[in-house]
Amino acid sequence: MTDADAPRPVLHFTPERNWINDPNGLVFHRGRYHLYYQCNPEGSIHDRLSWGHASSTDLTHWEHHPIAIRADEAGEIFSGSVVIDHGNTSGLGSADAPALVALYTQASKHPNRQAQSLAYSTDDGMTWTKHAGNPVLDRGTAEFRDPKVFRYDGPAGSYWVMVAVEAVDRQVLLYRSDDLTRWTFLSSFGPERAVDGVWECPDLFPLAVDGDPSDVRWVLIISLSPGGVAGGSGTQYVIGRFDGVTFSADAEATGEAVDWLDFGRDCYAGVTFEGLAREERTMIAWMSNWDYARELPAGDGLLQRGMMTLPRRLSLVSREGRVRLRQQPVAAPLEEEVGIEAVSVDVRVTLMERLPEAGRMTVRVDARDAAGFALHLRCDPAGDDGIVLAYDREEGHISLDRRIGGDQVPESFPSVEVMPVSGADLLELVIWLDRASIEVFADRGTRVLTDLLPPQHGTALAIEGRGGAVRVERIAVAGVVVPE
Repeated sequence: MTDADAPRPVLHFTPERNWINDPNGLVFHRGRYHLYYQCNPEGSIHDRLSWGHASSTDLTHWEHHPIAIRADEAGEIFSGSVVIDHGNTSGLGSADAPALVALYTQASKHPNRQAQSLAYSTDDGMTWTKHAGNPVLDRGTAEFRDPKVFRYDGPAGSYWVMVAVEAVDRQVLLYRSDDLTRWTFLSSFGPERAVDGVWECPDLFPLAVDGDPSDVRWVLIISLSPGGVAGGSGTQYVIGRFDGVTFSADAEATGEAVDWLDFGRDCYAGVTFEGLAREERTMIAWMSNWDYARELPAGDGLLQRGMMTLPRRLSLVSREGRVRLRQQPVAAPLEEEVGIEAVSVDVRVTLMERLPEAGRMTVRVDARDAAGFALHLRCDPAGDDGIVLAYDREEGHISLDRRIGGDQVPESFPSVEVMPVSGADLLELVIWLDRASIEVFADRGTRVLTDLLPPQHGTALAIEGRGGAVRVERIAVAGVVVPE
C-alpha cells in the first residue's frame, strides 16, 4: 500500500503524502477557498518546509495542487498569510487583476534568523514568484515569525497591518504598510495571559457581538507551545479593541485566567480566511500537538500525514455575563439521522451496534437524578474498550479519555482531557467523529475539545448513568458517505 492508497480521514483535509503542520495563507478568491500549509515535499519529517496548496469550493471537497512556495537556499518557508491586493498597492498586479500577495517567514539556519518575505501570484494563487527585494521586514532576530496580514480601514486611516510574533519573548508585534513591501512598527502586545510556551501564529480580526454592528470587538488568537490547557500545544484568544495602532484587551472580569480556543490536545496554529465577509469569518487549525507530532506513525495509516480541523465559522456571543468566541463547524452534507429518544439509563446500555466511520452526533441528556453519565464511542458491546466521553455534573465538566488503543501511538499521546461546561442538569453536545479524530462542541459552540484518536477496534455506541439513572432526551447520529 502506498501513502496515496492508505486510509484517509473522511471529513478532514489531509495531504496526499508526507509531513504537514500549520495552515497558511487561507484566502477566499474568485469563489474558491485556498488552503496553503506547511509541508515537507520530500518526506514525512519536519524538514525542508515549504507551502503546499489545496483549494475547495465548499470547504469539504479539496483539490490538491503542486507545491506553491518552495524552500530554497535563502531558507525554509515558515508560516504566513495571503491577501488580495485590491487597488494594486504593491504594483505587483493591476487594478483590474489584483495580485495575491503572500507574506511568510523566511527561516535561515546560517545564520539562524527569521525574517518576513513576500511572494506574489497573478494566476489566482496557482504559481508564485518570490519578491526580488526579500526579506521585506527583518528585525535581525532568530524567532520573529508567522505574519498575518489584513487591510485596516478605520478612523486611523486605510493601510495594511501585519501581526507577527517574537516567539520566545511572548510578544505580538504590529506593523503597518501602504504597499506590502515597506513596513513600520506600530505597537506590541504581551507578554500576558498564557505564557508558559513560545507564542506563534497570531491572528487579529473584528467581530460583532451577538451580530450587533454597533458593538464590534477585535479577537486576537495566539497559539503557544508548550503551555496549552491540555498539555503541550494550545491556543488562547483575547477579546479587546484595536484602533489601527494598538490592541488592548477588554478589562471585564473573565472568571478564568485564560480564554482557551480549544480544550483538547490537537487544535493548534489556527488562522482565518481573508476575503470573506465579517459574519463569515472562518478558521482552520492543525490537528496535532508538538508533544508527539514528530513521533506519530510515518507509515501507512490514518495518523501518519497529519490533518486539519474542520473549518469553523467564528462569532462573538454574550454568555453568562461576558463575551465569548463561538465556533460552528462547516462539514459535509449528512445522511438521514438515526435517533434514540426518551430512554432512561442506569447501567451500561448499547444504543447502536455500529457508528458510522465519520459523521455527526447530537446529544441531549438529562442528568439531574445522577452524578453524570458516560458515552462509550467505538466500543465493543461486550467490553469496556473505546473512547469514553463523560459528564460530571457536580464538577461541571466533561472529560475525554483516549487511552484505549494507546499501545499503537507514542507514550506521550494517551491522555484524558477535561473541559468546563455550563450544562448543569441538562447537557447538550454536538460531536463530530472521523476515522481518527473527534471534535466536541458544548455550550452552543463556546466550548470546544479537539483530539486525535488512536485506532479503535470496536464500532458500538453505549451509555451509562453514573451515580443514578439519566434520561436520554435524544441522541441522534448522521453519517457521511465514505469514499470507496
